[in-house]
Amino acid sequence: QVQLVESGGGSVQAGDSLRLSCIASGRTFTTYAVGWFRQAPGKDREFVAAISWNALRTDYSDSVKGRFTISRDNAKNTVYLQMNSLKPEDTAVYSCAADGAISVFRTTTPLRYWGQGTQVTVSS
Repeated sequence: QVQLVESGGGSVQAGDSLRLSCIASGRTFTTYAVGWFRQAPGKDREFVAAISWNALRTDYSDSVKGRFTISRDNAKNTVYLQMNSLKPEDTAVYSCAADGAISVFRTTTPLRYWGQGTQVTVSS
């Protein structure tokens, strides 16, 4: 069993940066790929980024590529999402999820573990 808790959200101005953390409990966390998703009010949840269990593979949506960086520290059971050059359209609840393979995060396959989410608000 894996439990995920996100932190690091907040309210910032356009152009600012934030770093989100997804902290996991459970000894098997290091064997899972982890992804970040976001959901804005009235919109569907969308994929943001994902990282393989060993950090050798990463994947980003086109909307964040070049601005966001996903990384992980397995010794700390933590996955990070560094968000730079934030835009008002990045405003959403950001959630992390864990599953076996990085390839599933862009599919409709139900993911195994989810966190509760953290709010990010970017004002212009």
